Amino acid sequence: MGSASALGGVVFTGSDAFGRAARVEFAQSGSNLVVTLKNTSVSDALVPTDILTAVFWSFSGSAPSLSRVSAVLGAGSFVVNDPQPAGGVVGGEFAFASGFAPVSGGTFGLSSVGLDLFGPPDRFPGPDLEPPTSPDGLQYGITSAADNIATGNGGLLGTPLIVDTVVLTLSGLPVGFDLGSIQNVSFQYGTGLSEPRIPGVPGPGAAGLLGLGGVLALRRRR
Repeated sequence: MGSASALGGVVFTGSDAFGRAARVEFAQSGSNLVVTLKNTSVSDALVPTDILTAVFWSFSGSAPSLSRVSAVLGAGSFVVNDPQPAGGVVGGEFAFASGFAPVSGGTFGLSSVGLDLFGPPDRFPGPDLEPPTSPDGLQYGITSAADNIATGNGGLLGTPLIVDTVVLTLSGLPVGFDLGSIQNVSFQYGTGLSEPRIPGVPGPGAAGLLGLGGVLALRRRR
C-alpha cells in the first residue's frame, strides 16, 4: 500500500545506490486512474540504464478492467532532441498492458519500451513521434531535470527524451475503488527486463496530515 498524497492519491518512490530515483502517484478522478510518473534523480544521466522507461504494479483482490485514455507531459516537462509535441501529447510513444506474467509481482504496466510485453496495439492515443510505430527503444523514456543533455554515451546522446514527468490516464475504476489496493510497484530502467528495476516503497505524502485532521475533527466533536 502506498502513502497518501496531498491530492488524495497514493505515492511510491524508489532509488538505488547508482543515483537512480523515481516517484509514481496513483490518483482517482471519477472513473479514471491518473498515474503521474517522474524521474527524480539528482544525477546526470550518462547511459541508457539511467533512463526511466516503465512502471509496474498489481492490485490486491479483484483488479479493475482498465483502458487507455491519454498520455501527456507533466507540468513544466518537455522533450529534448525532438520537437515539442502538440498539446504535450506523447501517447504514441507510451503503452499500457496487463495480464502478463508478473514482473516483480506486477501484472499491470505502463511503458515507453517494448520489453517483449508491450506492442503497437497497446499504445495510447496520439501520433507516433519517433519511429517505429511501437513502444521500442529508449526514445521518449524519462530523464530527470538534473540531466545534462550534452553528456552521455552513444546510446543516449541525441535520443529524444522526456525531461521530468509523464501523466498517463486510464479509465475503468469502479465506484468506491480503494487506491490502497495498489501494490508490487517497481520502476524499470533501460530497454530490457534484465536491466535495472527498482522496487517501489510507500513514499512521503499527506498521510500524517490526514491523521492529524482526523484527530482534530474528533476533538471538535467532543
